[in-house]
Amino acid sequence: MAETFVIAQGGGPTAVINQTVAGATLEAMKLYPGCRVLGALHGVRGIRDGRFVTLSDLSETELLRIAGTPSAALGSTRDKPDADYCEEIMKGLKEVGADAFINIGGNDTSGTQAILRDASGGGMTFMHAPKTIDNDLMENDHTPGFISAGEMVAGAFLSIDLDFRALPGVYVGIVMGRHAGFLTAAAAAWALDEESGPHLVYVPERAFERSRFIEDVKAALVRHGRCVVAMSEGVADADGRSLVETLVPAEMQERDAHGNLKLSGSDLGQAIERILAEDFAGQRARVDTFGYLPRGNIATISETDAREAFEAGAFAVRSVEKGDGSVALQFDGERTVCRLVDLDAVAGKTRHMPETYLKPDENRLSDEGLAYLHRLLPRRYDPARPFV
Repeated sequence: MAETFVIAQGGGPTAVINQTVAGATLEAMKLYPGCRVLGALHGVRGIRDGRFVTLSDLSETELLRIAGTPSAALGSTRDKPDADYCEEIMKGLKEVGADAFINIGGNDTSGTQAILRDASGGGMTFMHAPKTIDNDLMENDHTPGFISAGEMVAGAFLSIDLDFRALPGVYVGIVMGRHAGFLTAAAAAWALDEESGPHLVYVPERAFERSRFIEDVKAALVRHGRCVVAMSEGVADADGRSLVETLVPAEMQERDAHGNLKLSGSDLGQAIERILAEDFAGQRARVDTFGYLPRGNIATISETDAREAFEAGAFAVRSVEKGDGSVALQFDGERTVCRLVDLDAVAGKTRHMPETYLKPDENRLSDEGLAYLHRLLPRRYDPARPFV
């Protein structure tokens, strides 16, 4: 019987990650009366440093208030444990008598759980609860955080398209997405009709070619009189090198503890601006980098997203006695359900957007891709009366 749970948050914050903390804490207190639930401050770093808060001392009202707040209430980290770091984390977990460690996060966080599991020698349960706006976890239909971020992106591109109907030109919005293009594709979810932007969608799953990009923009300008483009920050060339990697000098490139190249910022935006200036001289053009804006936007917290994130935390606790694993949100054809999957099926792996979500000969979403997005991101307005 579990008596002490440790909960941590890893990677980038989202609008609903605190729902998972609350769901796990309340479920633990219900199933294991008298148990202790500790929140590690700033992820595994807090465990290493012995920095915890006692979540089980909070009332249900206080926990639910935290749940409804964007960002990571416990603080996060991108630390990647090596052998020595793992030893320190295990020492920290043992010092507080942890029976189960629930780590909430994405690919790298699930990888951390696998590393710790292998280093533990048994006697403790390591559970991964999903979270990522990138929507790129294997075994998942979608992930907590994606719907809220996707609604922000969908609404932003609908608004931009209306702006550029009034003052035509070229617009490029650069959206988070290192290896997967789901969030960028969400830009098309609320398009009004075939004439609506985004007219072009560029994602990491399809190689980016400058010459093709120029041709695509020119064709859209001829057809629509304007061109709205959604582009993933992780777009790459045919050799798999991100545009940031090819455009920014090596000595200026930044990487995190997991070896991930820093993609956010103005470098890619400036490069696209130069391309537009060179090939579309005199054309009204604008490039925006969305950066962190969609990640924890308080204005677009989805009730569905919040509910699923809460349930993912509760399900993680209910699954602890089954052993190590990862909670996955899966769609059974009618509804989204939580299932426990093998940690190794998720850890450190990336789920890519299916090629069939894009039209084979155009950089646009296919009917299949749009159907997936419409299921998760239903419009918040009546398409027949969108401006009322």
